[in-house]
Amino acid sequence: MKKYLIILGSGNSFGVPRIDGSWGKCNKKNIKNFRTRCSAIIVKGKNSVLIDTSPDIKKQFIDNGIKNLSSVLYTHEHSDQTSGIFELRPFFYKNKKKIDIYGNSKTIGLLKKRFDYCFKEDAIYPAILKAHVIKKNFSLGSLKDRINFSTFQAKHGFIKTTAYIFEKTLYLSDSNDLSIINRKDIKNLNCLVIDCLRIEKNFAHFSLDESLYIHKKLSPKKTYLTNLNFNMDYDTLKKMLPKNVFPAYDGLKINLSS
Repeated sequence: MKKYLIILGSGNSFGVPRIDGSWGKCNKKNIKNFRTRCSAIIVKGKNSVLIDTSPDIKKQFIDNGIKNLSSVLYTHEHSDQTSGIFELRPFFYKNKKKIDIYGNSKTIGLLKKRFDYCFKEDAIYPAILKAHVIKKNFSLGSLKDRINFSTFQAKHGFIKTTAYIFEKTLYLSDSNDLSIINRKDIKNLNCLVIDCLRIEKNFAHFSLDESLYIHKKLSPKKTYLTNLNFNMDYDTLKKMLPKNVFPAYDGLKINLSS
C-alpha cells in the first residue's frame, strides 16, 4: 500500500511572497520559493489525515488534487495553523458527518471559542466539527488504512505545540525546543520534518544551525526544513545543507513506505 506525506505549505506566517509583494531574498523565478502557510496531509490508503488548516488550505487542496479528508490534527492555536478551519465545510456535506479534529486541550478550547459556529448547532447551519483532546498515543482509520500516532508537547515561544510521530516520521513545524534531542522515541527515524524559520535565532522558532543540530543528534535518514521565511531562498539554502537534509517546498510528496 502506498503511504505518503504531502507538504501542503512550507512557509512561515507571512508566506512567500508576503501580502505586500515582497520576496525578500527569495528568487521569485523559482516555483519552490512560492510558499503558502504550513500544513501537511498524511495519506494511507483511503485514510487522509490533515495537519493544520492554514489560511491557504483551499488552494493547497486544489493544487494537490486532494478530494478526500478523514480527520484533522492541530499542532497549536496560532492563526497561520488554524484560520482556514471553515474551509473544511464541504467535507461535512460530502461525508454527511461531522469532521473529527484533534489537538491539545488549549488548542481545542481556543478553536471552540474563536470558531464557535463550527461546533454549535444552529437553526440554519449545522455544526461541522467534532473536537477531541489528543492522547499521548492514538490511532486514526481502520484495518490496513490505520495510522498510529504518538505525541509530545514541545516549546514554541511562550506556548506549547504538539509534535506528531507516525510511520517512522516526526512532524514538528513550529518549535524552538532543543530539549527534544533527549527523547529516545524520535531517534533514527526515517523522516524528520522540522521548523527552520531563518538563518538567525528566534524566540519561538529554530534557526538553521539549531535545526541542523537536531538533525545531527536525532539521526533521521532524511530531514526536511519547513516554516521557511522569505529570506530563505531554496537554491541558496540547499547548497548549505548536508546531503540528507533538504528545504521543503509546497507540494513535496514524501514516501513513507520505506
